[in-house]
Amino acid sequence: MKKFETEFRVRSYECDKDGFLRIITLMNILQEAADLSATFLGFGFDFCIQTGVAWVGVNYHIQINRMPKVHEKLRIQTWPSGENKFMAFRDFIVFDEKGLEIVRATSQWLLVDIARKRPLSLSQYLPEYMYIDERVLGAEFSKLNSIESADYTKEFEARLDDIDLNHHVNNALYPLWASESLPLNFREKLVPAEIEITFKKECLCGEKVEVKTAVDGLVSSHTVSCLSDPKECAHLRISWQNKY
Repeated sequence: MKKFETEFRVRSYECDKDGFLRIITLMNILQEAADLSATFLGFGFDFCIQTGVAWVGVNYHIQINRMPKVHEKLRIQTWPSGENKFMAFRDFIVFDEKGLEIVRATSQWLLVDIARKRPLSLSQYLPEYMYIDERVLGAEFSKLNSIESADYTKEFEARLDDIDLNHHVNNALYPLWASESLPLNFREKLVPAEIEITFKKECLCGEKVEVKTAVDGLVSSHTVSCLSDPKECAHLRISWQNKY
């Protein structure tokens, strides 16, 4: 089994005002590479549609040496990196044109029966599931807690264009909402150095969400909750670095 590779060129409309790749696009690039790899291995989107299942993200941990800039050509490497009874793991490395590693990421997924909304055992449902036993950021994900005392709060509404093929808000929206909850003077000169996300509950079209944010130096912590439901949707922690 080999690691899957694909290429991506950063387009101008995927960048911020200073030419750096947007956080939402970075997330989407990783998700696209994951789907292409899963499709190649036989358990991608078409397999999910035909069998009534879905891959649901549980955790992400992303380390960013530097954010790509406009017109850069990237090479994304991804592979299934482990599994236990219900969890599948997938890792990523993003290389620039010089072959330097600029992003490393690991993620955790559940395979879910859509109709019953229950996780499926990988060993029973995908007995042919194979992986490369190589993790780029270690095997454990940090425990992210709820925000008790918020420095900032902001509300958003899940738009139709935010909904993905699983019929709920795409994973890439959560770090976007988190970053948009921060004041402009904090964000203007910074890009993420590390992003950690724990997904708790799906968010549906039309739902209003509240993001509570606490800031400690160059680290922001976030709790995303649906206003119509007391359950939290996601916890995030983002470490920031200067753009230049």
